[in-house]
Amino acid sequence: MAKPIVSLLDGNRTHADAFADRFDDLQDAQHPDAVSVCCSDSRVLQDALLGNDEPGRVFTVGNIGNRVVQRTDDGETVVSGDVVYPLAYTGTETAVVVGHTGCGAVTATYDAIRAERGDADDDPVPASEHPPGVERCIDLLRPRIEPGVDELPEGLDHADAVNHLVEYNVDRQVDALTESADVPDGVDAYGVVYDFQDVYSGDRGEVHVVNVDGKRDPDRIRDANPEIAERVTRRFAY
Repeated sequence: MAKPIVSLLDGNRTHADAFADRFDDLQDAQHPDAVSVCCSDSRVLQDALLGNDEPGRVFTVGNIGNRVVQRTDDGETVVSGDVVYPLAYTGTETAVVVGHTGCGAVTATYDAIRAERGDADDDPVPASEHPPGVERCIDLLRPRIEPGVDELPEGLDHADAVNHLVEYNVDRQVDALTESADVPDGVDAYGVVYDFQDVYSGDRGEVHVVNVDGKRDPDRIRDANPEIAERVTRRFAY
């Protein structure tokens, strides 16, 4: 059996053949239309889900939990450099936070919170039992997700609770952008959820807009953004 790198390099050969003339105007500078902050997950193809195949159009950032923040050495939480760079230096004025159904990072954070509270009977995994790098990611997500745990409707099963918290986490990441002094005025911040688990009504693989510039009410979002009204859907009202 061929090693995965063989097929990956074959794919790159096809890519290079197709893209050979697409960098003529981009070799010395970039001015992307948007920065997308997407969860790192093999099922979530960041460019493909947005229909993007053009270099220079979208500045892509990926990490588990679609986090827009990082913690400095002195403990301050700031918008991470890979997110703020295109907003501050390349003229990009649109940011899109892309969560997805069944998010493993949200699941791990939710379970860590449940383990610490001792209010679960299914032995959720504490944060300390994950590798240190994953534990650090959970530590960054925890303050954004934990308040949402207290807002969850009663009677949700585990999977549904996670998908409610996916929206809640997207909301908090959008808040971090809209509230940061490091993000230039005039930047539009959108929060969306990519669904491949048939959680939302609509096509599998569809992106659902849940937040625009901190606004969560679907009717308000539709009224203010009629051009995307049909794509606005929420499951978690709080």
